[in-house]
Amino acid sequence: MARLYSNENFPLRVVAGLRHLGHDVLTVLEAGKAEQSIPDDEVLSFATAQDRAVLTMNRRHFMRLHREQRAHAGIIVCTFDRSFAGLAARIAAEIEAAGDLRERLLRVYRV
Repeated sequence: MARLYSNENFPLRVVAGLRHLGHDVLTVLEAGKAEQSIPDDEVLSFATAQDRAVLTMNRRHFMRLHREQRAHAGIIVCTFDRSFAGLAARIAAEIEAAGDLRERLLRVYRV
């Protein structure tokens, strides 16, 4: 089971799928940080302080942050997929394969 923090642009149906698969996912809304235009580096800092890997569709910015700031609890960047259950399953498989997410960048693509 992974501890995850979903960025504001991340589909809630994928969050539900990940929870169904046993992952602990905190959303931006649940954290009380929705609709505040929080900069990506602050999103990553908050997730790291909570010992949670970030789930995001914002690939370019978080890949840059990974290069600049390696001390984080993990970053999982995804491409949008209308098959929310399929995306959740692919994320779960990548997490399983990776093991420890600390300081890791995982890329999950649409098939």
